[in-house]
Amino acid sequence: MVAAIQFTPALGMFLAFVAVTLVITWLSARKATGSAAYFAAGRSIKGWQNGLAVAGDYMSAASFLGISGMICFKGYDGFMYSVGFLVAYLTVLLLVAEPLRNAGKYTMADLLAYRLSPRPVRAMASLSTVMVAIIYMIAQMVGAGGIIKELIHVEFAPAVIGVGVLMLVYVVFGGMLATTWVQIIKAILLMGGAIALSWMVLGHHDFSLTKFFTAVSQADYAGTAPPKNLLEPGMHFGTAINPWGPLDFISLALGLVLGTAGLPHILVRFYTVPDARTARTSVIWAIAIIGVFYILTTFFGFGAATLLEKNQIMTAGGKENTNMVAPILAQQLGGEFFFAFISAVAFATILAVVAGLTMSASTSFAHDFYTNVIHHGTAKSEDEEVRVARIMAFVVGAVSIGIAIYLGPGVNAAFLVGLAFAVAASANLPVILFSVFWKRFNTAGAVAGLATGLGSSIILILLSPNGIFGKAGAIFPLQNPGILSIPLGFLGAYLGTVLTARDLEAEAKFAELSVRSQTGLGAEKAGSGH
Repeated sequence: MVAAIQFTPALGMFLAFVAVTLVITWLSARKATGSAAYFAAGRSIKGWQNGLAVAGDYMSAASFLGISGMICFKGYDGFMYSVGFLVAYLTVLLLVAEPLRNAGKYTMADLLAYRLSPRPVRAMASLSTVMVAIIYMIAQMVGAGGIIKELIHVEFAPAVIGVGVLMLVYVVFGGMLATTWVQIIKAILLMGGAIALSWMVLGHHDFSLTKFFTAVSQADYAGTAPPKNLLEPGMHFGTAINPWGPLDFISLALGLVLGTAGLPHILVRFYTVPDARTARTSVIWAIAIIGVFYILTTFFGFGAATLLEKNQIMTAGGKENTNMVAPILAQQLGGEFFFAFISAVAFATILAVVAGLTMSASTSFAHDFYTNVIHHGTAKSEDEEVRVARIMAFVVGAVSIGIAIYLGPGVNAAFLVGLAFAVAASANLPVILFSVFWKRFNTAGAVAGLATGLGSSIILILLSPNGIFGKAGAIFPLQNPGILSIPLGFLGAYLGTVLTARDLEAEAKFAELSVRSQTGLGAEKAGSGH
C-alpha cells in the first residue's frame, strides 16, 4: 500500500504545514472554552481576517484542482465553473450575510427558529446541513487522495484516511478559532501559488495575452475530430456531446449562483464576527480575493493545455486525470520545488475546507438537534454541547472518508462540489429567503421546503447519468439537478405554507425579525455567553 517514502521537498513542505497548523490548533484549544468560543471563535474575528477565512473556505480543492482540469480538457465550458463560483458571492452579500449574522447565533437554523417552531425546523435544518457537508467533503477527500499519492507516494485509500484524521484533530481540539486560522493561512498560500503559476504560464508566452489565447485556440485537449477550439463553447455542455447539454449548463449555473447562499460552512463564518457591519466587510474582502483567484484559473487551466503533453495528465488507464492538472503544470514550469509548494498548497486547501465543513456539520447537530430538539433547548452544560459536536465530527468524517474511497480518484472534484451547491440551493436557500422576506411563512412551509429540496435533489442525483444506474440506465437525463430541484424546494416551502393554517405567532414575530435582521438591534455581540 505504501511505497518507500523518501524525504523530498514536497514531503518537507507538507510536514512544515502540518506542524504549523498543529501548533495553531494547540494554541486555539487553550482558548476554546465554552460554546461561543468553540462554535464561533468568541465572535472575535476581524472583517479582513474573516474575509480571508471565507475565501479560504470557499476556494476548495474543486476550485484549485477540479476547475483547472475542467478548463484544460473542456475549455470554455470548464471556465463556466469559475464564473459561477465567483458570481455566487453576490447572492451572499446582497441577501444572506447581514440578516443571518443579526438573527442567528451559531447555525443557519437559528435564523429559521427565530419566529418558527424551533424543534421541527431545527431537526430538518440539521439533516440538510449534514448532508450538504458530507457531499462537499467527499469532493475534498477525492482531491486529497490524488495529491497525497503524488506527494509522498501513499495509495489513495490510506491518503484519504490520513487527511481525515488530521482534519479531525483541527476540529475536535481547536474548534472554530483553529479552523479560521488554518483557512487564513491557506488563502494566503493559495493566492501566492496561483499568482506565481499564472506568471510562469504567461512568461512562456512572452507575457502577451494575444500569444497566450492564440496558443489556447490551437491546443487540442477535447479529443474531437476535427480538433475543436478550446475557446469555443460546447465541449462539455454542447448538444454534440450531450443532447441535454444546454439544460445541464443552466442547471449547473442555478446551483452555483444560488447554492453559495445556502452552504452551511460558509454561513457559519458570519457568526465569528462581532456584528453585521463586519460581516458585510468580510464578504467584500472575500469577493475581491475570490475574484482574483478565479480569473487566474484561466491561466493555469488553459496554460496546461498549451504547455503539457496530453499523456502527462492522463491516468495509467488512459483516463483524464483532471484533478492533477495544476500540480503537474507546476512541476513542468518550476521543477520539483515549485511542485512541492503547489502540492502543499493544494493539501492546505483541502484541509482548511474539510475542517470548515466538519465544523459546520458537527455544530449544527450539537446545537440544533441535540440541544434544541432532543433536550428542548437546554443542554446540561456548554461542555456537553461541545462534546457532542466533537463526537459528531468523527461520524461525519468517517462517512465522508468511506464514500470517497468507494468512489475512487477518477471523479472530478469540481463536479462533486457542483452537486453540493445544488442540494444547498434546493433545500436551504428557499427557507432562508422566505423566513426573512415573507410574513405568511410558517413552520409547515419550512419543514416542507427543506424536505422537498433535500429529497428531490438527492433523488435526482442518484437517478442521473452519474448515479446508481449509470449513464445507460439514467432516469433523470441531467448531471446537475438544480434546474428541477431548486424550483421544487421553493414550491414545497410555498405550498407547505399556503395549504396549512396561518401561524399568527410567527407572523407577529416577522416585524421583530425584520428589524433585527436589517439593523442588528438585539443581535448577539462578541463575548456573549451561551
